[in-house]
Amino acid sequence: MELLIATAVGALTAAGIYLVLRLRTFPVIIGTSLLSYAVNVFLFASGRLALNAPPVLRDGAERYTDPLPQALVLTAIVISFGMTAVVVMIALGSWLSADDDLVDRPAVSDGDGRHPSLPEGDAR
Repeated sequence: MELLIATAVGALTAAGIYLVLRLRTFPVIIGTSLLSYAVNVFLFASGRLALNAPPVLRDGAERYTDPLPQALVLTAIVISFGMTAVVVMIALGSWLSADDDLVDRPAVSDGDGRHPSLPEGDAR
């Protein structure tokens, strides 16, 4: 079970980092979401992976699951949902005002509308 969870965390992290390094805003948003999912799974797994174990000690319970990582994951899910909603609204506003969704758009251009460091024919 631990190998499966570790593989899932690694795959989510790798896919998230790959998407964050893209030049468009939508893949960056999906990448940050995948990274937050990876952190959530990691936090959840840190509270012991025990099946059919109560989250708190009861009379007669020999093993239990730590409830603190579960509370942290629930809080992180709410925060990441709010963060994603805000970033989507910022990206949508940027796309509507600039007609493209490039992350590192050139800030300086000469008179003909293209950036001096871009190759010929790439006006963006």
